[in-house]
Amino acid sequence: MILRRITADGDMDLRPARTSPVRGRIATFAGAGVATAVGATAVMSYIAVFGAMEEHELSALNSRTIALMRQVDDGTADDEALRSIVDKFRADNPGYRASVSRQEHEFFVGDPMPVDRMARDGDPANWSQLEYGDEMVSVLRNDHGTTVAVAHNRAHFSHLQSRLKAILAGIVGLGTLLAALTGSIIARVTVRPVGRLRRAMDNVSTEGRLEPIEVVGSDEYAKLTESLNSMMESLNESRVRQAQLVADAGHELRTPLTSMRTNIELLIMLHRSGQMAQMPQEELDALEDDVNAQMGELSTLIGDIVDLAREDDLHKEFEPVRLDHLLTEAMTRVQRRRPDVNFRFRADPWILDADRAALSRAPVNLLDNAAKWSPPGGVVRVSLRAATRSAVLIIDDSGPGIDPEVREKVFERFYRAPESRSMPGSGLGLSIAGQVLERHGASTAIEDSDDGGARIRVVFPGRPAQ
Repeated sequence: MILRRITADGDMDLRPARTSPVRGRIATFAGAGVATAVGATAVMSYIAVFGAMEEHELSALNSRTIALMRQVDDGTADDEALRSIVDKFRADNPGYRASVSRQEHEFFVGDPMPVDRMARDGDPANWSQLEYGDEMVSVLRNDHGTTVAVAHNRAHFSHLQSRLKAILAGIVGLGTLLAALTGSIIARVTVRPVGRLRRAMDNVSTEGRLEPIEVVGSDEYAKLTESLNSMMESLNESRVRQAQLVADAGHELRTPLTSMRTNIELLIMLHRSGQMAQMPQEELDALEDDVNAQMGELSTLIGDIVDLAREDDLHKEFEPVRLDHLLTEAMTRVQRRRPDVNFRFRADPWILDADRAALSRAPVNLLDNAAKWSPPGGVVRVSLRAATRSAVLIIDDSGPGIDPEVREKVFERFYRAPESRSMPGSGLGLSIAGQVLERHGASTAIEDSDDGGARIRVVFPGRPAQ
């Protein structure tokens, strides 16, 4: 597999792709886990099967010992009869040896076995099992002194035990091999979605493409993919907003810059040609006023653009803020700029969690807009009414109002109504206010005021101040 990488100078770098260490760890852990489970199962199976086989072996030996004792229990049989019983027992039970003694201190009839210590005088009747060489011997003596010994060669049992060990060892070996293969498959299948996500992220970093990733299934990888798609959608929207801001700002800056450049070039030309003194003072004063006005317009526009760009930084944490205090401060600032307008203000105490520096710009811009459209001697009415879960801010002006057809556009960036083109402003004030209010969970609406002007209604979340 070849890995492609774009170098800093734009060349394609081809190098062998290295095996993912995560895949190796997953394969190792999965294989080790399965192999351990197989090994533990084999050991437990061996213990269980071997125990059952040994128990069955001992049970068969004991049952034959009891059967032989029942045949010679009365002690009346002579030696010939005992030999006949033992011979018949050995014929009926191949692989077993037998020995019988009618009374204590008498010889055993049958196969020789190490049972002398079981036939001592004075010992109580007992039953015991012991291993002698390759044989398991079961010895039973009753109260009459009759002793029966039955032995079975364990060679066949040992052979079965060896076969069982070999079979289980083969199972463990095959299980370990299958575990390694299974671990590798599990690792490959598990890491494959991660590889797909990594390739998508590589496209973002190397090619700058913010394309959504296909969501497959409904597992954790699918949820992670959905989260990445949401993140890329947000990044794409931010990129579009930034591009639009740059384009709109460049367009808006071009007009005052062009006008100011023309006026400055005219002044330079008059100065160099010595015609400055011949130009009427009124025209010079008008030209200077025009340049100053354009510089002020540029300064205002640049400040608004900076404020708008600052609103794209959404990482500041909120803190409790008194909204009525912010409105009071905003009212004081706007009154200084428009002393010819009457302001009527009332605000109930209200608290909301906000970025104080950002939120303070919204009421100033809203009040500036209302004051700008109100004629000298007009009235701007501001009220903040608090309820249980929300507070309503109403700003009424005495201007001409806003047509219903364009009310949805007044909060767009750089939008200016046709009748406002001749008035100072950048067209960003309400856009900044709308963006700040939306960030703080407030909703806005534009209506008609009681005296024919415009009414801006803003509903704030929060809680009443104690």
